[in-house]
Amino acid sequence: MTDSTRTRVLVTGAGGPAGVAVIRSLLARDDVEVFAADMDGWASGLYLVGEGRRRIVPPGRSDGFVDALIAMSREDGIDVLFSTVDVELPGLAARRDELEAVGTRLAAPSHDTLVTCLDKFALVQRVGDQARVPVTRLLNPQGVGADWTFPVIIKPRSGAGSRGVRLIADRGTLEALGTDESIIIQENLPGEEFSVDVLAGLDGNVIAAVPRSRERVDSGVSIAGRTVRRAELSDTAAAVARAIGLTGVANVQLRYSIDGTPALLEVNPRFPGAMPLTIAAGVDMPSLLLDLVLGRPVPSAVDFEELANVRFLEDVFLAPADVLVSENAAHAEGPEE
Repeated sequence: MTDSTRTRVLVTGAGGPAGVAVIRSLLARDDVEVFAADMDGWASGLYLVGEGRRRIVPPGRSDGFVDALIAMSREDGIDVLFSTVDVELPGLAARRDELEAVGTRLAAPSHDTLVTCLDKFALVQRVGDQARVPVTRLLNPQGVGADWTFPVIIKPRSGAGSRGVRLIADRGTLEALGTDESIIIQENLPGEEFSVDVLAGLDGNVIAAVPRSRERVDSGVSIAGRTVRRAELSDTAAAVARAIGLTGVANVQLRYSIDGTPALLEVNPRFPGAMPLTIAAGVDMPSLLLDLVLGRPVPSAVDFEELANVRFLEDVFLAPADVLVSENAAHAEGPEE
């Protein structure tokens, strides 16, 4: 049975590390009732909440996903929806008004911000001179013919992580690629890479920007790292957030250029999998964002401490009959992370 006196929050992507981090953060509050959703019945985060608050949803790429979430939110009386999955976010944000019509607020950046972040060429153009960005061109005749210092990087305009990223050693190799405007050519940034978790208020004010290193990475997820106090990283990430009109949470990835200046790699406009480190360092972004969405007061700035972490697997044991049936998962292209 649900408790109507508490705020009901639905978190999707419960099988990914970001979803688990958000669920754990919100479960720590006694004024929140957490519902968890995923397309896969084996998603671990589903079993962090009570049996009556576990939900199976269609894949985020499917045509019926947003309709299903709107109906689910109405039926469950969801007050706030947190999506932790890239592919779900633009569709949900495009129909934010329909969610609000059933009483559900979407804790996510604007549709414009999401679309910009998910197109790396558009992102660099939007940030422009607000922060250091790598020289970026499309893989077309003008881009290939530009005055490059090799090696350069090529990568898809859309897509997350390192998929499709290649180091191109010389002009001959670049010219041999042909042309494809779904690919960008980018200045190679040779320095250290950092992720900066950013929280911006609904007015765009940057409340926190927490840089962290990724000391060990497994399958694209940081499993060991540390928060670091470097003003140039926090300031650059905050400038990027303002340039893209961020409201809510995003992960800004930066790498130092050859002149020692942090430059933009990409922005993931969602909660990162390494969010537990940022929370432990003093900035509980899921909880703060919930208060922002509900119109409750939050500090104008939140500081953090330097902290390191290592991660390990944790088991949830349950009766086989309690595992939710999820026919959609068998047709999934990849995990909901």
